[in-house]
Amino acid sequence: MSTSVAVLGAGSWGTVLADLLARKGHNVHLWAYESDVARSITLGHENTAFLPGVALAPTLRATDDLTAVVRGASVICSVVPSHVSRSTWMTIAPQVAQGTRLVCASKGIETDSLCLMGEVAAQSLPHAVFIALSGPSFAEEVHAGHPTAIVAASRDAAAAAETQQLFSTPTFRVYSSDDVVGVTLGGSLKNTIAIAAGILDGLGLGNNPRAALLTRGLAEIARLGAALGANAATFAGLAGMGDLILTCTGALSRNRQLGVALAGGATLTEYQATHRTAIEGVNTTLAASRLAERHGVEMPITRQVAAVLFEHASPREAIQALMERTLKAER
Repeated sequence: MSTSVAVLGAGSWGTVLADLLARKGHNVHLWAYESDVARSITLGHENTAFLPGVALAPTLRATDDLTAVVRGASVICSVVPSHVSRSTWMTIAPQVAQGTRLVCASKGIETDSLCLMGEVAAQSLPHAVFIALSGPSFAEEVHAGHPTAIVAASRDAAAAAETQQLFSTPTFRVYSSDDVVGVTLGGSLKNTIAIAAGILDGLGLGNNPRAALLTRGLAEIARLGAALGANAATFAGLAGMGDLILTCTGALSRNRQLGVALAGGATLTEYQATHRTAIEGVNTTLAASRLAERHGVEMPITRQVAAVLFEHASPREAIQALMERTLKAER
């Protein structure tokens, strides 16, 4: 049965999710912030700005009219950057019917409020049912049909199950979860660790530090998760360890690419000036540092990534600071 779906955000991930749903026969309308992107998708069946060379479903339509996209949709899949999610959702709120499914595929934390995306949705779209969609998934590989597995998390079991059915294909497997906090945090905080992984790779430091980084990075993600009420088992799953491994090791990871550039001497400002796509790990690092301080959680890797991004610390100074910390038990 065809479902009316509005997809918000025409970056690479939003475009691929919209394409996946359109190819399944659903009635999909994609909102692009930029009118040139909307025209490229609708008329040329290609997102030349964010997904060049990738053929899209001929039935997929895009527009820059936000309210028109969501009108009448029974499912809204939001893939806009986390820092504009609140304003986007507040704009569409009058058009969203009670009980509409809000599937959030954005991975970030608000830097001022320190709210996770589920909390932002509760405040800006309280009449929608929230589902977090996260896991190890590069857009290009999903479009190419490479086997991929992710997680749909909701406190509403029926909503999670319906989201599974909506998105699943023979090459795109969706698991369900009720741990919205854990799935959201895992998808967000892995971006900070990926920036650190890129720094290590950019400095040519080999495999030993990468293994240590992934292990200790997951430990500090789980510590903050515990403080916020997440299920510890979530961080051993797809939205935790799975997404962390992919984002820290895959060449397609934008957060890892930023880390490589920082190791090569670029500043954050210089990098952002030449890259059109938002790097979620930047704001997430700042928000996670503040959340850790608020809850008294030790997150040394996150703290050092913040020092490199915002305090002009050199990557080598940050690594040295981590290695020279007071010795302690692993757990």
